[in-house]
Amino acid sequence: MYVVELSLKLSPMPVAVQRKELNDAQVLYNQVRQVLEGDGPRLLELTCEKEEDKRITLLCSEVVAVQLYEKSATGSGGKRPGFSFDS
Repeated sequence: MYVVELSLKLSPMPVAVQRKELNDAQVLYNQVRQVLEGDGPRLLELTCEKEEDKRITLLCSEVVAVQLYEKSATGSGGKRPGFSFDS
């Protein structure tokens, strides 16, 4: 399972969407990157793979960062998402 996580302006909580396949997560990640570069649409709609009727639409100008990571890596105390220094 892969997670595409978006950070929003003035919001302490990120918006995260899961994808089963790495390729699907990379496609979504690249779509959000295009939004950040200003080449995308004004609104960004994210959908749930498990529940097709579950959707969220974001104003693209409010997205400030995106990251992609494997979900299983976070539960085992190993590598955590984001960027950090290992001690």
